[in-house]
Amino acid sequence: MPDPSLAKPATPTVQSHPTIWGNRRFLLLLCSFSISLFGNTFHSIALSLWVLQTTGSARLVAVLTIINLLLSSLLGSIGGTFADRVNRRTIMLVTDLISCVLALTLAAVISVPSTPFIIVAVLMGLTTASALFQSPAYQASIVGVVGKEHVQQAVGLLNLSENICRTIGFSAGGIFVASFGAADAILFDGVTFFVSFLLILAVRSLPLPSRVNLAPREKRKFTQDLAEGVRYIWRFPFARAAIIMLPSLTLFFMPSMMLTQVMAVKVWRSTPFQFGLMEACIPLGYMIGSGLIMLLGSRLKNRGSLIMTSLLCLGPLYILLSFTTSAAVAVPVILIIGFMFSFSTLLINTLLRLEISEEIQGRVFGVLGSIMSVAPSIGLTAVSYLSDLFSPGPVMGSIGLLLLLFAIAAYSRLTVIRNYH
Repeated sequence: MPDPSLAKPATPTVQSHPTIWGNRRFLLLLCSFSISLFGNTFHSIALSLWVLQTTGSARLVAVLTIINLLLSSLLGSIGGTFADRVNRRTIMLVTDLISCVLALTLAAVISVPSTPFIIVAVLMGLTTASALFQSPAYQASIVGVVGKEHVQQAVGLLNLSENICRTIGFSAGGIFVASFGAADAILFDGVTFFVSFLLILAVRSLPLPSRVNLAPREKRKFTQDLAEGVRYIWRFPFARAAIIMLPSLTLFFMPSMMLTQVMAVKVWRSTPFQFGLMEACIPLGYMIGSGLIMLLGSRLKNRGSLIMTSLLCLGPLYILLSFTTSAAVAVPVILIIGFMFSFSTLLINTLLRLEISEEIQGRVFGVLGSIMSVAPSIGLTAVSYLSDLFSPGPVMGSIGLLLLLFAIAAYSRLTVIRNYH
């Protein structure tokens, strides 16, 4: 059985943390996270475009996606275990440097004519692997840096920053690649990794989980810690509930976004302006929700009820969208869907950090990342096949119905989240 003490950390010395905006270490971590994410959007666009322009093969683009998914599913829990065993700041510094070198190498490689695809695939895979060690270390560090009293605001700000960086980054990345080429875009990504490294270096130190400050009871093997993390997730009710809810929401969310694009073209006959507006609605709604959660902070009560209420609303909203016949009506519905998703996902991420010991958060986020990397592909594959057989409206309605049934089951069975205050 997992160590019972991991469910709740030992009572630490009372420590006062500064507010989010006055917390230098958190702001440096936030800037590091944001700038590297912004650079990654350039990398993603540039690499896909290079493959298509060089080989003309959409199949090879799919190969890169499959490599990314396989590595994410295999290495997520391993990277998370490292984050619980090794100094997390050290992991972030080392992975930023590795990713910087890999990006610069990839930029040099694709600038050479007739570069073999296998070299590009290997470098991309190594970059993905580096990120899978960095992410759990970063995510597991937040509570110790901001304190539990500011976790909700910190998570809200992180999600707000992520959506802004992705929204602006993909638009700016496309313009940058068109203007300067794929190699320069990936070179820019390498520079952002180096800037991220400098920002982490300026953090100087990160608080250690409570038990790390104590003399170790025994020298534990890596495999023991890895197995303990998996057992803990399965046996600790809150971790198990979060591992069920977040990947399930992702399973529904990504296919529904793809179907929205199909309906915009085939059903609503959207103009280019309306299509772009719809594409912006989900991240915009999510950003509005993230901003509201961040502003309310500790004043937000009955968070478990809010999670379940937003989850219960999503299914009917998708069913309503499936019957919608015009883009003008669809736009506000899509905006509300994005808003509801922010409450159902962001608050779970907040409570996950509050309820799970810092000592094991790396493993929890690592396993969560592994599952969430696979879930969207399963959903997209199924929905793509069904949308070719049937019109997109009934498929969207079916997603809404399944999501509603899932929400009802979650409300009745996952009481550990529903009753959370």
